[in-house]
Amino acid sequence: MNTQASALRFFFTITLGRADLAHQLARTHYPRKLPRVLTLDQVARLLEATPGPGLKYKAALGIAYGAGLRGGEVVMLRVSDIDSKRMLIRVEMGKGRKDRHAKLSPELLSLLRAWWLQCRSRGWLFPGRDSLLPMTVRQLNRVCHMAAEAAGLGSWVTPHTLRHSFATHLLEDDTDVRVIQVLLGHAKLDTTARYAHVATNVLRAVRSPFEHLTLSKEGPPEEPPA
Repeated sequence: MNTQASALRFFFTITLGRADLAHQLARTHYPRKLPRVLTLDQVARLLEATPGPGLKYKAALGIAYGAGLRGGEVVMLRVSDIDSKRMLIRVEMGKGRKDRHAKLSPELLSLLRAWWLQCRSRGWLFPGRDSLLPMTVRQLNRVCHMAAEAAGLGSWVTPHTLRHSFATHLLEDDTDVRVIQVLLGHAKLDTTARYAHVATNVLRAVRSPFEHLTLSKEGPPEEPPA
């Protein structure tokens, strides 16, 4: 409904020049659920359970977690996007058709190099069955479900779960939320701030104002019988 409303708003406002009609279009609001995330141990189990052949899928899911990339961004990476000198990953035409840089950690670079030594690709970092085309998002999702099942995790785990986990673990490690916003490519800080709701270490570290109260551990005195 929101997509249709946006199309009609464009039609009335731009095509017909009748912006007054667009004011009557309303958006449908839906509840926003908190993202589900994996623990560090669960991420490790998932990556170790990725099926073969070789390191292709382990590297693909590893970069989804290690750099916080969306599934569509992972499959569109080229070998030339990995900048080992500046330890950055160039993400071209991400969500909102925006370019950005993601973090490249030494351990992730080591995994990607091991994968490249197996594939020797000069184009796509994760080529599909046809080497001229990249791996599809559907294929990445299918592999993630297979790895989650093999690791004894729930069927709810997707490549985007790894992105959620990346952001949550950074927040639990005291990384500034504005830095996380840049790494994830979020347009609004509010989108990034919701990870504070699932960062359990951050929530446990908050001191409740109840701790400042001085209360007696005894109940009120009993009233004498009438």
